[in-house]
Amino acid sequence: MKGRQIILDHINGQEAAALMVDGTLEDFLIAGEAPLPGTIYRARADRPVKGQGGMFLTTPDGPAFLRQVKGLAPGQLLLVQVSGYAESGKALPVTQKLLFKSRYAIVTPDAPGLNISRAIRDEDERDRLLEIAHEEMEGAGFGLILRSACAGADPEEIAEDIGAMVTAARQVVDDLGTEVETLHEGDAPHLTAWREWVEPAQVEQAAGGFDRCGVLEALDELRSGRIALGGGGFLYVEPTRALVAVDVNTGSDTSLAAGVKANMACARGLPRALRCMGLGGQIVIDVAPMPKKDRRAFENALRAAFKTDPEETSLLGWTTLGHFELQRKRGRLPLSEVL
Repeated sequence: MKGRQIILDHINGQEAAALMVDGTLEDFLIAGEAPLPGTIYRARADRPVKGQGGMFLTTPDGPAFLRQVKGLAPGQLLLVQVSGYAESGKALPVTQKLLFKSRYAIVTPDAPGLNISRAIRDEDERDRLLEIAHEEMEGAGFGLILRSACAGADPEEIAEDIGAMVTAARQVVDDLGTEVETLHEGDAPHLTAWREWVEPAQVEQAAGGFDRCGVLEALDELRSGRIALGGGGFLYVEPTRALVAVDVNTGSDTSLAAGVKANMACARGLPRALRCMGLGGQIVIDVAPMPKKDRRAFENALRAAFKTDPEETSLLGWTTLGHFELQRKRGRLPLSEVL
């Protein structure tokens, strides 16, 4: 099917959301048993980790780890927010930088100031949004970021969104409890889809939508690890305990430029594969054979492809063996753990 589709359904009793673009699975979200990113705790400092500048914390959902700690003593209570998913057997990653995020607005209790997405460049539109922001944030004492989805949006909807996030932030910040507690739940897949997939799309909410719209078939391909690139080339994406290995193959293409074409197709398609498979951490790409002079073009294509990806990814460069390394935030649950 041509165009954009957002399908909200369940798999094995777990809430899930899929974004299909021209019949291709572009993004996929699914809930698991782990705490959702965005969840906020009142946690208790447990013990510092010498040499790493971190602190283990106690939360209602088990141990958490906070990096770059200064002036925090064991036994002290503090507010932290889940920033991603932990590897199996490791503590939850958390941060003290609280964000209350919705479709149009992000409220930042610890970072005052009013900001507008740089993607909105029209000065008249920016002035319109600043007026809404000043009116809604007057006396709040919090910071605000208006997201790119605000461009052309109804002012009442923007104001309602800001008000809801300010209320949520106020409830958390003003809670003076003395015990470890969950103060704010992160967004489940259906709500996250509404928040993040803001471009116009047909929405399918009836049960069985994943089967009717081809999502289950696309997931089966992803779970096999073999991702077609077109032109006969393909990827193997295989998570291991230490890292995610990506093997680029030219397949049936035997032309002199087969390696370059397969590698460029990998650069364009890898963000989608990692996003939908829920993979992060250390990623090593074993590229198809190509001249060293073409490496810069491959890097540029990778950088452009990851620029619009929601998960933070660092391009680290080439190894002595000719592999390319990346470091990616673990912002999703791996499909292999939930399906």
